[in-house]
Amino acid sequence: MLDIWERINKVIHTTVGIEAETLDHILWSALIILHYFIFRGIARKLIDKYWENPSGRYAATKTSSYLLGFAALIVLVRIWLGGVSGIMTYLGLVSAGIALTLKDPLVNVAGWLFIIVRGPFQVGDRIEISNTAGDVIDIRLFQFSMIEIGNWVHDDQSTGRIIHLPNGIVFQNTLANYTQGFKFIWNELEVVVTFESDWQDAKELLQTIADRNCAYDSKRAEKEVRETSHKYLIHYRYLTPIVWTAVVDHGVKLTIRYPCDPRERRSTAMKIWEDVLREFGKRDDIDFAYPTQRLYFNPTEGKPAAGGTGHRVQVAMDDKPAAEPETS
Repeated sequence: MLDIWERINKVIHTTVGIEAETLDHILWSALIILHYFIFRGIARKLIDKYWENPSGRYAATKTSSYLLGFAALIVLVRIWLGGVSGIMTYLGLVSAGIALTLKDPLVNVAGWLFIIVRGPFQVGDRIEISNTAGDVIDIRLFQFSMIEIGNWVHDDQSTGRIIHLPNGIVFQNTLANYTQGFKFIWNELEVVVTFESDWQDAKELLQTIADRNCAYDSKRAEKEVRETSHKYLIHYRYLTPIVWTAVVDHGVKLTIRYPCDPRERRSTAMKIWEDVLREFGKRDDIDFAYPTQRLYFNPTEGKPAAGGTGHRVQVAMDDKPAAEPETS
């Protein structure tokens, strides 16, 4: 058998010019690569068989691929470079050249290590970086991928596009994580009623609606804060919905502030708005306000101390004195 192999080596060396030692390296390398794909396929079949959870299956597949690839790389380096001394010598000679020619890939590998070790985000998190927001669906050696949200679609809904970003971007841009640690965000809905409306009753109605739709999320948020306080200094005085009051140029602004799941922002807002429309529709003393223009006549509409009667009267347009236009 050895004689046959030596004859084959001699023929190849004569025809192609490849040395016997180099041919051995090529053959063993091919066998290692072949075994890598075989074992990876076996690992994926076993993972598909025993992991039903998509997240667990994804993590197991990634881990097995990295471990098998690392083992194959070590064997290939051992085949081509010999012992440890040969490896160190080779690395010392080429490290400077690699640092210059492969700067961006090395930064991306460093970014991958930072993501894996430090964990600013992981697969399944919703993040925003470099003015791009989305749900992370994959993390690889040189880049990570996410399904885009926002852009031309409103209220953090998915656009359907997959965005690929280099891992090195984590060193250059501010990263916002919607779901890590405290897995809730605060959302606000502004409801403006006219000055003539019973704004106090309107505020109570909005508070009742917010409590009814967000009670479950508030309890979950309180639990999340307690668990996260061991890792982050997160402190909130209120974790329940609250309605704030302010005055704007065209009415009384009542702002509903409430905690919600980042992926349910649009659905919770829809439920609250539908309840608001139904409840306000039942009241004759509460009206929505919007920018408009009307005529104000102080003698009939103004307060008595300001020279008016305090009562609004209907005045015919032909007999009506000059009025002062006012924008409200």
